[in-house]
Order: sequence, then structure tokens, then C-alpha cells
Amino acid sequence: MPVDTTINFFKSFFEKDSKKSFKKQLNNVLGFVPGDLSLYKTALSHRSVREGADENNERLEFLGDAVLSSIIAHYLFRKYPYKGEGFLTEMRSKMVNRQKLNEIALKMGLKKITFYNKFDNALKISQIFGNTLEALIGAVYLDKGYKKTQGWVEKFIILPHLFTDDLETVEINIKNKLYGWANKNGKALEFETLHEAMENGRRLFTIGATVDGELVSQAKGYNKKDASQVAAQLAVEKLGL
Repeated sequence: MPVDTTINFFKSFFEKDSKKSFKKQLNNVLGFVPGDLSLYKTALSHRSVREGADENNERLEFLGDAVLSSIIAHYLFRKYPYKGEGFLTEMRSKMVNRQKLNEIALKMGLKKITFYNKFDNALKISQIFGNTLEALIGAVYLDKGYKKTQGWVEKFIILPHLFTDDLETVEINIKNKLYGWANKNGKALEFETLHEAMENGRRLFTIGATVDGELVSQAKGYNKKDASQVAAQLAVEKLGL
């Protein structure tokens, strides 16, 4: 067998083996056999490894966010037939909370099959996996349609991870809780941008929570809102609130 033919044979063999392994891992996470594998690979590709808008998961994240919001709205509408719009809106916000979605994504094992720059320490502790989950929902929607996506989201995301009875009593905005404590105790609470840098073509912010001028906690994020929420959560834990 010629050398070029041998190389191509082994290359083809390992590509097929890799594709088979990816499909098996994806099947374990999804609980069903995926159709268009390239669609799911895009959904699991962070912009740190694929910059093109048609290659990374940001467009699918946009779509999945809308689909998830619709599915959860329908779920809550059925579950709480006598609750008003304000309650339903607040519950939906709690269920699609960025930090909550990130926790669910990690529990589902998405970190293991997400393609991202593993040498970027900031990404390891960021909330990109919640974004990836939304992108995955977008991929399921395009692959299987709305009805099957709705059933999948309820079975694999809502019922095992989003306990509505517990969420009813959860404070959704940790920053508000922290501000309430500060006002009650005559403390000066501020969130400051401690550092700003470019990483992988994106701005990375370090936000600090200070009480009476003293730094209590800090967190990093690719937008100030996410970073300040994490900083607030860390401050709440540190202050024992």
C-alpha cells in the first residue's frame, strides 16, 4: 500500500473513531440520538476556539435563549393557573438565571464536551457553560423541532434541576440583597471595576465589592453585570448573610 494511501487510511480511521466517540458522549448528555452532528459541534464550540460567527455557538445561544424562555413560560403558565403575570415573570427570571443555567450545565456534563480554550483560566471559572447549554437547546430545536425540544427541556432540565417550590423563596438578585443589608446597617456598598483587559478578543472585567471602602470580594467576567453578580454572591457568603 503506498505511503499516501496508508496515511489517508489511518487519518480516515481516527476521524471516524473521534466522530463516533463524540456522538456517544453527546448521546449520553442528551438522552437521545442526535441528527446533524455538525450542528451540535457548533453549539458546543466557544468563540475562544472558533471565531467565525458561523462556527462558534453565539448565534445558537441567541436562539436557544429565546426557545428556553418560551418553554419555561409555557411550563409556568400550566403549573400556576391562578398566579399573576408578575409572579410568572419573576419565576421565569429565576429559572433562566445565568448562574443557575451554568450550574445545570456542569451537572449535565457539558464542560467535558465543550470545545473551549482550556489554557484560559478565566474561562474555566466563567459562566460559558450556561451559555453553551442555551446553544445546545438551540441546536436541539433546529434538529428536532419545537415540540420535541419542549419535552426534552422539561424532562432533562426543568424537572431534575429547577425545583419551583424552592425557587419561589429564592432572592434572584443577590446585589439587591447586599444593598438591602448595607442600607439597613448604614454601610457604604460599591461595585468597582478593578481591572479590565483583552483576552481572546473579548474584554475581561474584574469587579470588586467594597464595604466602607474595604474590598470584600472580587470576580471576573466577560461583562460587568455577570462579574458583579458573582462578586456580590461571594460577598454575601463572606459576610455570612
